[in-house]
Amino acid sequence: MSDALVNDLSLEAIDRRTVFHPSTHLKDYAHGKAPSRIIESAHNIYIKDHHGVELLDAFAGLYCVNIGYGRQEMAEAIYEQAQKLAYYHAYVGHSNEPTVLLSEKVLAMAPPGMSKIYYGLSGSDANETQIKLVWYYHNILGKPEKKKIISRWRGYHGSSLMSGSLTGLPLFHNAFDLPLATVKHTLTPHYYRHAEPGMTEQEFSQHCAAELERMIQDEGPETIAAFIGEPVLGTGGLIPPPEGYWEAIQAVLARYDILLIADEVVTGFGRIGAHFGSLHYGIKPDLITIAKGLTSAYVPLSGVIVGNKVWEVLEQGSEQLGPIGHGYTYSAHPLGAAAGLANLNIIMRENLVANARDTGAYFQQQMQQTFDDHPLVGEVRGIGLLAALEFSANKATKQAFDPSLKVGPRIAAACLQQHLIARAMPHGDILGYAPPLVVTREQIDDIVERTRKAVDQVHDELLREGS
Repeated sequence: MSDALVNDLSLEAIDRRTVFHPSTHLKDYAHGKAPSRIIESAHNIYIKDHHGVELLDAFAGLYCVNIGYGRQEMAEAIYEQAQKLAYYHAYVGHSNEPTVLLSEKVLAMAPPGMSKIYYGLSGSDANETQIKLVWYYHNILGKPEKKKIISRWRGYHGSSLMSGSLTGLPLFHNAFDLPLATVKHTLTPHYYRHAEPGMTEQEFSQHCAAELERMIQDEGPETIAAFIGEPVLGTGGLIPPPEGYWEAIQAVLARYDILLIADEVVTGFGRIGAHFGSLHYGIKPDLITIAKGLTSAYVPLSGVIVGNKVWEVLEQGSEQLGPIGHGYTYSAHPLGAAAGLANLNIIMRENLVANARDTGAYFQQQMQQTFDDHPLVGEVRGIGLLAALEFSANKATKQAFDPSLKVGPRIAAACLQQHLIARAMPHGDILGYAPPLVVTREQIDDIVERTRKAVDQVHDELLREGS
């Protein structure tokens, strides 16, 4: 194709011809049967496409733009670091000033007992690193049979080979030969969908723990290396744990010498009103995965926070085997670290963790008041600035809609008509919210009102269709 012909095409047309988009119906998009949107600019909690249409982003990109869009301080920090040192590797003891300072700051915020941070670029690569470290740990301790990792159905941990296996959503397994055999999945801790009638949340949590213990015993405790879980389930439906869940799960893991990986990619750095979800729920992880909120996505950066218990064994491994055989070209990238420092400074200075807690509580209250009795809504749930509406064909029986009706996607599309971005989650008819941590009460009111109009619109459509 000639440059002249390319230049005659719209940006959308060129995009359809040239870009492979994630989580997209490839044929529909390439052939113009699915929508395209070229984002041109953004500020605060709003984005604007190149046609000038402004949308309120109630999902912070992908739960990640915590400090909001267009922060000049972030641009300046990245620019200044690029002028001074745009890149140098972190191999064989090399480092850079922003990485050193960022590591000190993150460890001061993290749960007790954390030792070091290994840096990557995404939550997926961080969880790949986690599993390598877990296997290395057990091999050094002379337990090479401990290889299996237990995750949860509807957990989300990435989309690479191992992290995609850890993810408990079929969409990320289909035709990829996943999950790999070393990964096992246990019960989703979703009280609304999986508790028996009359069961309390505490009883359901004990049931989840008993199911986990049964799996461990069936597989053989000597083969189980680690358990990975998000403090609050994210992409699987934005599901806070039932009362007593993490206490019950940790008791089982302790009995069988199983490491605990807390995937804090979504919950880390204030999203639910605490620096880490582990602090809020009393989780005592051996390893922690971080990404998204670490830089508010201004620059890609992820991390593996290694606890003291694991670090001591990693040191032992170096004594036995020499330098550890793991590394990425862009590990501890100076621009990512500079962005992380500036981001965390904004979060602390503007008290955004408290805003997530307090404005988040208001958000939960307004969602409950507006949608608890809505005939289309089966459950309203959330914590802090994470929330979800799960739609049901029958509130009393919790009957799900026929998937062919695509109720969740239709409501997300109706939200777009209201210039609101809320996310149709990939498992069931669920609409998710994760607005930037800078959101105000007035903006929360706006989000809830736009959502109400969208839900009412689809409810009316379904009544007319006889659904």
